[in-house]
Amino acid sequence: MKIVIDRNKCCGSGECIKVCPEKAISIVDGTALLDESKCDFDGICIPACPYSAINYVEE
Repeated sequence: MKIVIDRNKCCGSGECIKVCPEKAISIVDGTALLDESKCDFDGICIPACPYSAINYVEE
């Protein structure tokens, strides 16, 4: 499983950035962008997103 951010749903609130202990998420052009090389895929960011833009997907 991996985590993906649907940039069409993301409104750039930054709530995911606040909870990510790995600092793997940044805001680029007004939406969240995940740096998979930093992400530990624990999913703590998923419930933090008020727009349901972050989800697990099968690889």
